[in-house]
Amino acid sequence: MGAPQTDVLSIEEIPVNDQVDLGSVALVTINRPDKLNALNADVMASLKSMVSWVEATDSVRVVVLTGAQPNQPPEGKRTKPNAFVAGADITEFVGKRSDDIRSMFTDNAVESLWNLSKPTIAMVDGFALGGGCEVACSCDLRVASDRSRFGTPEINLGLIPGYGATQRLVRLIGYGKTMEMVMTGEMIDANEAHRVGLVNHVCSPEDLRNYTLDMARLIASKSSNTLRVGKQTIRSALDVGLTEGVAIEAEAFASLFDSEDKDIGVEAFLSRETPQWKHK
Repeated sequence: MGAPQTDVLSIEEIPVNDQVDLGSVALVTINRPDKLNALNADVMASLKSMVSWVEATDSVRVVVLTGAQPNQPPEGKRTKPNAFVAGADITEFVGKRSDDIRSMFTDNAVESLWNLSKPTIAMVDGFALGGGCEVACSCDLRVASDRSRFGTPEINLGLIPGYGATQRLVRLIGYGKTMEMVMTGEMIDANEAHRVGLVNHVCSPEDLRNYTLDMARLIASKSSNTLRVGKQTIRSALDVGLTEGVAIEAEAFASLFDSEDKDIGVEAFLSRETPQWKHK
């Protein structure tokens, strides 16, 4: 099954290794640059289809999610700013009531992305605001250019975040900083985002793609089975207490001793060779 390309979402499959078939990294681009890649119904539907495709496609090892670069403006017009995702498309909120919105926000693409079993990286260049910040938070890792800015400005619309930021931000940056971001609606720059733990790495716009893809390829070169187990185990720390979490980790660790990849990895280490994973 081919990648589900749409008018608002493009997918590029990038080989993990040019010499050996280790599968691919799916570089997924939200493509509404004239709207600063704002989330609308079409984008959300396309993201859900993408997640289903990635889950069903064994050759895809890691997902990198980003926003399209600005288009060249007409003569005499200014170039639009760079954006990962500058939020939800507010035009879709006009005239809506709770019954209209509830289903959109309980069964949504952000949760689908969060629940994807494979590793995900948000590659952020520019604004990641509102729903865009929440999409970034639903990924496992975040790499940002130094011109990026993050924020949850929903308070300025008489709203709060609705795609999980009140929960995921607390776990990433703590109670106090989340309160500040949500209650003030103010943005923070990439360096501050890195300082508080929202962003894993910051680099120049020119280095962003290569840096992120190098990280994605490194992760993708590991055993896919072990990555899946590791992701599930780390995620359990968000839902259970320490004692139960340590027990979950111990069971997951023990279970991997029945996998072929454990034998492959141990033997490769002892013989100083590169492991050739069964579960690539």
